[in-house]
Order: sequence, then C-alpha cells, then structure tokens
Amino acid sequence: MAAAIKLASDRGVSAIELVFARNLFSLPVVATWLTLAPGWRAVRTRRPLAHLSRAGLGLGSMTLNFIALAMLPLADATTIGFSAPLFATILSALVLREKVGRHRWLAVAIGLAGVAVAMRPGGASLPAAGLAIALAGALGTGAVNITLRQIGRTEGVAATVFWFTVISLAVSGLGLPFFAGSHDWQLWALLVLIGVSGGCVQICNTASLRLAPVAVVVPFDYLQLLWAMLFGWVLWATVPGPATLAGGGLIVASGLYTVWRERQLHRSHLPATPTEL
Repeated sequence: MAAAIKLASDRGVSAIELVFARNLFSLPVVATWLTLAPGWRAVRTRRPLAHLSRAGLGLGSMTLNFIALAMLPLADATTIGFSAPLFATILSALVLREKVGRHRWLAVAIGLAGVAVAMRPGGASLPAAGLAIALAGALGTGAVNITLRQIGRTEGVAATVFWFTVISLAVSGLGLPFFAGSHDWQLWALLVLIGVSGGCVQICNTASLRLAPVAVVVPFDYLQLLWAMLFGWVLWATVPGPATLAGGGLIVASGLYTVWRERQLHRSHLPATPTEL
C-alpha cells in the first residue's frame, strides 16, 4: 500500500484524494468480509461517538502518513513510522493503565534512540518538514492503536472497521472537489490497489489488537522495513543509507526484545510441564 501511495503521489495525486481512494476501494473488501463472516448485524453500535472520534484520529494520522510517504524515501518514511508502536506502548501505560515493566521501557528507549538515528539529526539531506510530518503521523498511529484497544472492550471488529471506513470516506469526500484530478487507467489501478490492500490490513490489524496486548502485536509492523527496502530498490533505485539501517536495526531490536520478553512472561504463567517438574 505504501509503495502504491508513493507511486501515485509521484504522479501528482494529492493526499486528500489518496485518502479518499484508500477508503472508497477498501469498502468493497470490508463489505465482502462482512457478508461472508460476521454478518451485517455486527456493525450495530451503541457507541457512535466513540467511532466518530476514532475515525477523526485515524483520518488525521492517515493523511499525515500519506504526506510523509510523498516527501520521504519509502524506507525512511517506513523506519520513522516504526515509532508508532513505541508511542502505543507509552500510551498503553498512560491511558489504558496496562502494566509495562522495566524491560519493555528499556525496549522503548532503544527504539526511540533508533528513530533519532534514522532522522539524522544535524546533517541530513531529508527534508525537515517531511521528518516532522512522519513523526506526527507515527504518534497519531500509536494513539489509534490505543483507541482501538479501548473501543474493542465493547465493540466488535466489524463495527470498528465498517464505521471507520464509512466516516473517513464521507469526510475525505468533502475535499475531493478541490483536490481531485483526471487519471489514466494505470493511476486508477494504483488507487484501487491502495484501497484493497488498505482494507485487508485494517481488518487484520483491528482484529489482532482486540486479541492481544498492544505491545505484543505492534512489533510485527517492523517487517515492513524489509518490504520497504525491496520496493524502494526495485521501483525507485534507492538504497537506505547507514543512518536508516542503523536506526531501523535499533528499532527492530527493541521490537524483537519486546516479543521475546512477552513470551518469557507468558511461559512463566503456564503450568509446569512434566519435563519442568
């Protein structure tokens, strides 16, 4: 999805139109999933205001992330976006009162150090505005993860995904008359790809955050770096610099350490097996 967004933005598509396409073409994916799996009754909600605030937060962070992809190389934008799970872990302790031990705080500190390295303070060729927008988008994404966790206590995955898509589509559509342009079939294909892939990942991400703690789920986002490097090399002939690789390595290390630590804690709460007795 990120690669398609960058390709489309390189051809002049505005962030508002990208956001609209993301929601428009993801709606058939969501509708098909609703029809085949939970059913349309699952979109009923008793908390419409919660979905409205979640949609506003998600729409804002999505727009910022799309702008960052247009301004930065794919691998760099992805690396800075990795600070989202770090922010989510911090917010999970502050907002949800989830227990975050010293090991996880250490992982957060290492990850934030990696983000600082990747942003190349003091001397980089990357635009400062793009870096700031990417970081703001990551903070917004982390806040969205926390909001999903809160809504998931009373609302199902179907309702959360459906209402976000519908509300975001309606709001972004208001700006379409001012930002839309004419496109050839290749550009339309990119816009469809953005929406379809976005709909699929939204369903999976929302479901995973209802089934496991935030700090356990979000480190798997780090696999995006491998794909970002590959797409950046194939499509734009760009290779990440030493700062991006070093910063990304620190962030990935912090995420893997978090996953390992959670597994150790989980094992310590399981009944002993015969070989452990």
